[in-house]
Amino acid sequence: MSTDDERPEVPAVPRTRAEMRAAREAAEAAEAERIDRAVASADHVAPPVDQGTQRAAQSAAGAEDAAAREAAVREAAVREAGDREVAEQEAAARKMAAFEAATREDAEATALPPVPLATEPVFVGAAPVGAAPTAADPISAAEAEAAEEFPAPPAPRAPVGREAPHTPVSRRRFALTLVAVLGVLVVAGTGLGIASLLQGPRISDVQVNAAQAIESSGSRVILTANQALADIDPAQVTVEPAVPFTVDASGRGVGVRFTVPLDDSTEYTIRVADAVGAGGGPKTTLTTSFTTPPSNIFLLRRDVEGKDKIFLTDLSGEKAVPVFEHDKINDFRATSTKLVVAVEEDEGSRLLVMDRDGKNPRELKLPGDGYVGAIQVSERGGLVGYSYSDKELSDTEGRASVLVTQSLTGDGDPQIIEVAGAEASVFVWQFVPDSAAVLFIDFDGALSLVDRSTDAGVQALGLAATIQGISRGTYTAIVERLDGAVVELNLADGSEQPLAASDPDYGIASSITPFPGGTLRHVVARDDEGLPIGQVVVRVDDDGAATPLVEVGSTDSILQACASPSGQYAAVVVAPDLANNAYDGMLLPLPENVETHLIDLASGKEIVALTGFDASWCQTAPRF
Repeated sequence: MSTDDERPEVPAVPRTRAEMRAAREAAEAAEAERIDRAVASADHVAPPVDQGTQRAAQSAAGAEDAAAREAAVREAAVREAGDREVAEQEAAARKMAAFEAATREDAEATALPPVPLATEPVFVGAAPVGAAPTAADPISAAEAEAAEEFPAPPAPRAPVGREAPHTPVSRRRFALTLVAVLGVLVVAGTGLGIASLLQGPRISDVQVNAAQAIESSGSRVILTANQALADIDPAQVTVEPAVPFTVDASGRGVGVRFTVPLDDSTEYTIRVADAVGAGGGPKTTLTTSFTTPPSNIFLLRRDVEGKDKIFLTDLSGEKAVPVFEHDKINDFRATSTKLVVAVEEDEGSRLLVMDRDGKNPRELKLPGDGYVGAIQVSERGGLVGYSYSDKELSDTEGRASVLVTQSLTGDGDPQIIEVAGAEASVFVWQFVPDSAAVLFIDFDGALSLVDRSTDAGVQALGLAATIQGISRGTYTAIVERLDGAVVELNLADGSEQPLAASDPDYGIASSITPFPGGTLRHVVARDDEGLPIGQVVVRVDDDGAATPLVEVGSTDSILQACASPSGQYAAVVVAPDLANNAYDGMLLPLPENVETHLIDLASGKEIVALTGFDASWCQTAPRF
């Protein structure tokens, strides 16, 4: 039998299958030779025995030989199992090495610069091929097979643009993406440009202040096209309903400026025909529309037993709201943003400027302690004008009815109009609409014009008895000369022509108020003795056609007639039952009961009659 000392040592280094097979065969041959030598030695030296003993010995030897062979077989099986395990470990190591190599190749393809670690890395995995596995990282055949069948996913990549710098691959991808985006933009821009050229110019924006357009002249509508336009001839532009305008076009913009105010509650359509891009292309018609808001009006109501109030109301009179009140309101005027109010107090007049809703009032400085009357405003010039008289007035001292202008903001001192170096006492005066110019007649009858926005001085325009009115947008005044002739005076060059009579002719008008498209003429009918027997307000169009609007008998009196800024409506102030209608005691004395009749000039029909006077449509207060 063999002992443990006689067994060949198992090499510490793994062997190949051929080496292990040769070792097994050599071990088996050596063992067989050893057994044969032992049997031969026993047969040669053993003493003779009897057959029973010999058979017993042979049986024992056979049993021993069988046991030895069985032990050898077991030992060979153990060795074969060890060899098989070693082979499996080698196969697993080779598979793991191949997997790691593939992983390294994939990682290297998208490799990021190594990030230093705070501690030494610990590697867990198979030992290199040819090295004995250590106790710290044993790899079984099952684990190797599982690793082969379910390979570990590649290590996650750092988000692009965050923690890792751009790699060549990511830079190439970014460049390709950028080129693709730029290509799409170029294609889209080219497509839009081609579409624009094929379609022609279009409107991209419209600017208009419709509320201001019904209050004053000079409002604008600005059309902006999507491309620069070729020169626009004013003849290409039309406005419906028809209204006078001018055109100013440049680049992509077309400005339409209305020289007169617009009607309220009206849709206006502007068309620019045959518009073409600056670079050529098809012609198109640029069209836009806007609707103006409904009008409202300010009125003054005096109350001899309470406070006087200024109301803002719609044209129905159903939505009247008070915006300012005072014990004595002598006069007021309104702009598109402000109210200017003259109030009376014991020490004299005060002039207040406030918002249109009556808020934020502030007092304007006057030339002294005195009284203010005939208030007017120039919205374009930002000025308020009035006649002023000192409280202490005598034949030798004090100023009487001098004409004063000053800024609505309160900046600067009041400026008194001078003629030939002396402060002029003024009988009647008016601001020229849409300017800072003042037209006035002094007590000597001299008609003069002075522009407060320049230093050009006073322009003499002859002698006149009164100023009837000044047309909006035309710089033309209607003036009555000393001989009674009524003329249309061009304030720009001083030329004049007689005012045409109406058809039918209603006689000489006591007052004439121009509006865009015609005039309102107040005519007093008298008997043979010159006593009034009736009054009428007549609308006279530019072509001379006359239409009576309001007629009153001998018991009533028409105090004033004026038109809305666009000439769409008329406001006629009537004092009913004049014999029983007492006057108040104000600087501007008027009957206590006064009505304002609103008339639609297109139809001639009355809209409503409202209590009060001094309609904000009028340039001046009533003159009785």
